[in-house]
Amino acid sequence: MQKPTHHILVCASFRTSGESKGMCFKKDSASLLPYIENELSDRGMEDVMVSSTGCMNRCENGPLMVVYPAGSWYAEVNEEKIDSILDALAEGNEATEYLLT
Repeated sequence: MQKPTHHILVCASFRTSGESKGMCFKKDSASLLPYIENELSDRGMEDVMVSSTGCMNRCENGPLMVVYPAGSWYAEVNEEKIDSILDALAEGNEATEYLLT
């Protein structure tokens, strides 16, 4: 894979011990990873990397998703919101209605 055009980070609530516990994990953020990867593949967006992260410390807004290089933070993501976020990303935009403020 060449250098990705975008990097999507999804909070998986990992703690320093490696244990997953926290709101994003409890809200099943781990299931969003394969969904995002499948959607990216279906859209032909193979130049986007997806990774899970440790706790992002915004539990009240979880599950969280951050898209770089723009540094866009999205709150309470689910499959419906991810579809809109990826649509906007493909068009070179942000899904502003879901941005964490």
